[in-house]
Amino acid sequence: MNSFEIFAASVGLLYLWLEYKANAWLWLVGIIMPLCFVYIFYGSKFYAGMTVQVYYVAASAYGWWKWKKTARNREETLSIQHIPLKTVWKSAVAFAGLFAILVFALKFTDSGVVYSDAFINALSIVGMWMLAHKYLEQWWVWLAVNIVSAGVYFDAGLKPTAVMYAIYAIGSVFGYFNWKKISLS
Repeated sequence: MNSFEIFAASVGLLYLWLEYKANAWLWLVGIIMPLCFVYIFYGSKFYAGMTVQVYYVAASAYGWWKWKKTARNREETLSIQHIPLKTVWKSAVAFAGLFAILVFALKFTDSGVVYSDAFINALSIVGMWMLAHKYLEQWWVWLAVNIVSAGVYFDAGLKPTAVMYAIYAIGSVFGYFNWKKISLS
């Protein structure tokens, strides 16, 4: 499993690089990576993490379509923008609802990481949606997800995955400033 986990983490780092560059190919890599992590998270009893990987596959297809549709319809790419305040509140409510649902569902499993698994994955669902809409602030959501994930996965013995998320946390800060620079160009 360790070499497979290293492969999955490597694909994850490619995903981060493409996201940093605001490159639409991130969505295709975003279909491969979650398929790898379904297997890894199932074996580690991160059931919400495993289940949300299916969402990532669908969200990656949606993100690819959204970014490409905008380019076809307007002869330009979807621009990076700030998240509207009313959308912030809707996203917070969505996070709270998803967190509650995941905690409830995970209580019926043998998971030993109910609250952290629910937190990571509820916030990731919101972050992925924000990424598909090219909201600049999605990077701060990912920063929180990545910091918590690195610690939780390290404690669970998923060292390559933990390293990937630690790099993701650093990448979140750099990604924010790079997207901000891109949006001003």
